[in-house]
Amino acid sequence: MANIAVVDDKEILRDSLGAALAREDHTVTPFADAVEALAQLKSRAFDVVLTDLKMPRMDGLTLIRELRASGCETPIIVMTAYATVSTAVSAMKLGAFDYIQKPFEVEAVAVLIERALEHSRLRQENEALRVTVEEYHRRRNLVGSGRAMTALRKELDRVAASHATVLVTGESGTGKELVASHVHHASPRANRPMLCLNCAALSANLLESELFGHERGAFTGADRTRKGRFELADGGTLLLDEISEMALPLQAKLLRVLQEGEFERVGSSVTRRADVRVIATTNRNLDEWVSKKKFRADLFYRLNVLPVAVPPVRERTEDLPELVGHFLQQAATCDGSAPRKVTPEAMRLLMSYSWPGNVRELENLCRRAATLCTGDQIDVDLIEPWLRGTACGESGLGILREGRMLEDMERHLIEKMLTKHHGHRVKTAKALGMGVRTLGLKLKQWREEAQEHPRILVPMGAEPWSAPH
Repeated sequence: MANIAVVDDKEILRDSLGAALAREDHTVTPFADAVEALAQLKSRAFDVVLTDLKMPRMDGLTLIRELRASGCETPIIVMTAYATVSTAVSAMKLGAFDYIQKPFEVEAVAVLIERALEHSRLRQENEALRVTVEEYHRRRNLVGSGRAMTALRKELDRVAASHATVLVTGESGTGKELVASHVHHASPRANRPMLCLNCAALSANLLESELFGHERGAFTGADRTRKGRFELADGGTLLLDEISEMALPLQAKLLRVLQEGEFERVGSSVTRRADVRVIATTNRNLDEWVSKKKFRADLFYRLNVLPVAVPPVRERTEDLPELVGHFLQQAATCDGSAPRKVTPEAMRLLMSYSWPGNVRELENLCRRAATLCTGDQIDVDLIEPWLRGTACGESGLGILREGRMLEDMERHLIEKMLTKHHGHRVKTAKALGMGVRTLGLKLKQWREEAQEHPRILVPMGAEPWSAPH
């Protein structure tokens, strides 16, 4: 059922059309004058407007023009005589949904109204989807206010302003796809689509079809013509994830698109063009891949116009409290609960871990901890079993720097004992078999190093950490 406004200066048409539409369960409000209708349409919500073109005081074209100028998006159907069809076309150019010639059958009007209502529903759903997508990307922002992430954001803003290809490198789980999304949504192409394609997930033949499309009958199973990602992303951005896994013959075809903007669908000789910005990601060293003849050098140079390196978590530990708070808030929002907090001891443990799985591993751990935590705070006892034995390096001692391995091992052991004894220096020194003064001097030295180099982790007992909020 819809709320419909009928604007016509002929009473017999208003009455007959109103009665017929009422039988279809629509609510009809008749207007004999376009001026009166305009005032009501600006202040009341209608689902569809049916209007004549030729009326005294204000004609239908003026009514449409005034409604659209006021921001009214209600579908408008024009009722016109045969002699004014050209005027009806002008009305559609002004924003009318469609027109119908007089005399007409009520059934034809009813079908047109249903089409208008469906169009309105689709427009509203599209707008809601757009807002949802914008909110999604707003929530998926780059978290971290440390020096590394601040520098990365500034670099991405410069990269986004360009139309050149981008190569995003970094370890698995660092958020390369998120970086690519940030570039697209900060670029002049933000109002155009961004499509993604994982080059490692498909065979060479399927990947070619996904990229360039195919004609019906091009291969077994191709029962219809299909557009590829380059056509669908025209004017926007195409993210090619794990580009290093693309087969060499297909790399040559990709290179042509990047250089010439031209391609052919699989099974077609028709050359097509597309204006697409390509962002590629990889967790491999493509220089080495090129030297091993596994990746084309010319394609590498064409992709590497604007290189972006995403730092691993172990190189931006200053962001860990912020990242943990962000993921715990996300988990709470998803579960409809209050966000958990992390005890200082647990935060120190998280910051002493090397995070081989990077942000992805941290996000999974936070989600698991938020689900399994029985209280308001996440403590060491809950998360330590998930970290033990999985630290970076075979020793499980985190990062051991060449030339300073003994020092790093000693520091790791002291940090572990401090965590076990909740920062109590006397108990820690006794467990380690060293004097309390010796322990204090080491903690002081590390605290001074941390003040000079903020990225260095301060052990428990040297500088207390606050629980994230």
